[in-house]
Amino acid sequence: MEAASPAGPRVSQLYAPAPAASLGSLLRGLKGQLFTWNILKTIALGQMLSLCICGTAITSQYLAEKYKVNTPMLQSFINYCLLFLFYTMILAFQSGSDNLLSILKRKWWKYILLGLADVEANYLIVKAYQYTTLTSVQLLDCFGIPVLMALSWFILYARYRVIHFIAVAVCLLGVGTMVGADILAGREDNSGSDVLIGDILVLLGASLYAVSNVCEEYVVKKLSRQEFLGMVGLFGTIVSGIQLLIVEYKDIAGIQWDWKIALLFAAFALCMFCLYSFMPLVIKVTSATSVNLGILTADLYSLFFGLFLFGYKFSGLYILSFTVIMVGFILYCSTPTRTAEPPESSVPPVTSIGIDNLGLKLEENLRETHSTAL
Repeated sequence: MEAASPAGPRVSQLYAPAPAASLGSLLRGLKGQLFTWNILKTIALGQMLSLCICGTAITSQYLAEKYKVNTPMLQSFINYCLLFLFYTMILAFQSGSDNLLSILKRKWWKYILLGLADVEANYLIVKAYQYTTLTSVQLLDCFGIPVLMALSWFILYARYRVIHFIAVAVCLLGVGTMVGADILAGREDNSGSDVLIGDILVLLGASLYAVSNVCEEYVVKKLSRQEFLGMVGLFGTIVSGIQLLIVEYKDIAGIQWDWKIALLFAAFALCMFCLYSFMPLVIKVTSATSVNLGILTADLYSLFFGLFLFGYKFSGLYILSFTVIMVGFILYCSTPTRTAEPPESSVPPVTSIGIDNLGLKLEENLRETHSTAL
């Protein structure tokens, strides 16, 4: 009994560094999980989409403030025409079940609804600025994210983990910080004629964006990117063209065209075309939810350009907002969601490309395989 007592301190000293080693191992593992190549690539792609949205915002503001041109439907119509000329024509020359006529025979009414949702989402958000404040639009536009997650749960059978809800909360906190910075900078003072109508338009527009994005994720992951863009180009052109003749023909007739206005229209159309073309590529390897979280930084990019172009006031809260949003986005992308599709579902079977954050899931599977081999 007495001989055992000196051994006690020696054993204690031997295992004393264990907690520190365990903490260091945990931090290294966390770093390896949060800063993988696929997450960094996803961040870069998301910010590229944000810059495209920023380009559309800057050109629209230039047209409205400097040239008094406020024709959002005409701008959208040009984008849909580009999608039609490029992607719909690709479908027209394909053969088999991917041919344009074959798709129209089977699913024409579905894509009419998709085109209507996409066109009206763009129109309602822009229209809301005439009635409510910038602050309300920025805050209420985030309503689309929980709607998108709910639709993904029931339609795409996405199953989220606790970290995903935490990540969304962090991103929304970043948006709140950005709105607070706008209030301090005085950017919220441009209230319209009826705030309630404007707020309702934002909520409707955000909900329609969620519907469009969920449909986009479904078509891109289970069918093809060309089919989605071709059908949106076809029916978006038809719907926006009809609405254009109804609501904006007087505004268009009053435009004093010159090369500067034409150049701004062309820049807007190019940014929108790039946004529509690249977003399906990002959604295919992540999800519509993660893309919508990533593009929350678009307003911040618009602000940074506005510092030089429109004389906006700068606040350190904008940097904090950007940081908080990016932290939430990284947290969301760090863990893949699960897909719990019922076995007797009528939709096409789930493949590996149907998993949210595909690149992360593949990395996770490779690590598990390597550990098993060892």
